[in-house]
Amino acid sequence: MSIWWSFHLRRDAASVPLARRLLLGAMETAGVDPDVSYELSVALTEACANAVEHGGRPLNGTVDAPRAGEEYRVTAYLDGETCRIEVADSGPGFPGAPGRSRGWLPTPAAPDAESGRGLRLIEELADHVHFGRTGRGGALVSFDKIVKWRADAPLALA
Repeated sequence: MSIWWSFHLRRDAASVPLARRLLLGAMETAGVDPDVSYELSVALTEACANAVEHGGRPLNGTVDAPRAGEEYRVTAYLDGETCRIEVADSGPGFPGAPGRSRGWLPTPAAPDAESGRGLRLIEELADHVHFGRTGRGGALVSFDKIVKWRADAPLALA
């Protein structure tokens, strides 16, 4: 059985725990192993936090201007033994990778940096990660993880 869901969220800090709770609830209901669900939820949290912080662009090109792209999209697919999650925004995309849709990798954060570890954390928690651009030029973070099912999972394949 396959499950697919997608939602649009405001680029607001309160949307990040909401996305995480929605994912965890769906995974629990489907019967996904709690450890796998937790790792996916942490990776989703990091991707959503990046969309909230970096996912819009100033309307007139200045940092203090109102921002376009006040929402971002989360899509998840649970199909057999794989879960894929995509987070897409309408921001400027990834820095240092203009026009590139494949092959970009985040640079490591300095050991004493207070931020900049989220994309690397996603890489550690997922089995496959892609950092790219949406068709509109915004950032797209897509990651897959092999799913383990609980013994009593209602949606596990026979």
